Amino acid sequence: MTETRILIVDDEPELRGMLRKYLTNEGLVVSDVATGVEALAYLDAAEADLVILDVGLPDIDGFEVLRRIRVTSDVPVIMLTARADEIDRVVGLSVGADDYVTKPFSPRELLARITAVLRRGRTTEGSDATILEFDGLRIDIGAREVRAGDETVVLSALEFNLLTALAENPNRVLSRQQLLDRVWGWDHYGVDRVVDVHVGNIRKAIGDDPSSPRFIATVRGAGYKFIGEPP
Repeated sequence: MTETRILIVDDEPELRGMLRKYLTNEGLVVSDVATGVEALAYLDAAEADLVILDVGLPDIDGFEVLRRIRVTSDVPVIMLTARADEIDRVVGLSVGADDYVTKPFSPRELLARITAVLRRGRTTEGSDATILEFDGLRIDIGAREVRAGDETVVLSALEFNLLTALAENPNRVLSRQQLLDRVWGWDHYGVDRVVDVHVGNIRKAIGDDPSSPRFIATVRGAGYKFIGEPP
């Protein structure tokens, strides 16, 4: 069985030590660093299956670290913050976070979030390879790869699943609640704004103008509809 590798990025040594001990006891392979610079250097040199990233780092804030990660990687990221404001959640999600945990939290809660996020990222593993082809967009579900035109698009695991959920149901309106249930599962925040933020990220990544969409149309008061045309 492949080991699951977790990187913890937090400047509190006591918290890092506690989480490292707990998650290691649960069978995960855990590394930890204290700063954003160290996190980026680690991810440049090694691989992780999931990153636990604190917002309040001493050098580069967690949002900026996440922005830099998302330039080249779709590794799942759970953000930690001492603030519970919804605006902070939205900012984190808008730059590609997969989940958000507010301090203080229990290690058991964090483990449940880790399990849920990794499950989302693996929902298509082991299934028959399927490629969804549209004019200007190609979604390889088996390889979890998206190409817009000639460019490979970097999406988070959650955003890949969201795009796939829409593209597998062309010309069908899916409500925000349906998308929350399909993509996020039981542990979602339960607020429509989360879906809107991630749809916005996908549109930006694939070059889809919401005012004149080629792929994802907003159906006011109802949800979203995938309208991509066959090649």
